[in-house]
Amino acid sequence: MKQKFAFSRGAEAQFKPGFRTYFQDRDLGVKQATGGRFTAEVHRACAPCPQEGSGKHWHAVEFQFNYVLKGWIRVWIDGEGEFTFRAGDTWIQPPAIKHDVRGFSDDFEVLEIVSPGVFDTHEA
Repeated sequence: MKQKFAFSRGAEAQFKPGFRTYFQDRDLGVKQATGGRFTAEVHRACAPCPQEGSGKHWHAVEFQFNYVLKGWIRVWIDGEGEFTFRAGDTWIQPPAIKHDVRGFSDDFEVLEIVSPGVFDTHEA
C-alpha cells in the first residue's frame, strides 16, 4: 500500500476520550496515512490513575514505542520490573508483553507509535 501524505498541527490539536477513561487521545493521522499499518497518538492524563493501576494487560502488536512528552509515568513490565519514565524518556515494549500502568502525573503526555495500527488489548 502506498502511504499518503499526512500532517497534524499542534495549534489545532483535538483530544478525544481514550481507550482508558483517565486518558484523552490525539490521533496524529498516521493510521489513515498508512492504511492501518501503523498508528501514532498522543495520550494525555485527564483524570487520576486508578489506585489499582490499569490492571495487567497486553496488546496484540508487532511494535510499540513510547516517548514521554510531559510529566512522568510509573509502569510495571513483565520480566523487567517497575520503571518511572519522565519527560524525554523512551521505551519499547516487546510484542504481547504484560504490563501495568501504576501511576502518572496530572500533566502526563506520551507519544505512542504502534504497529499494526489496529490491535486488540487483552487483560492478563
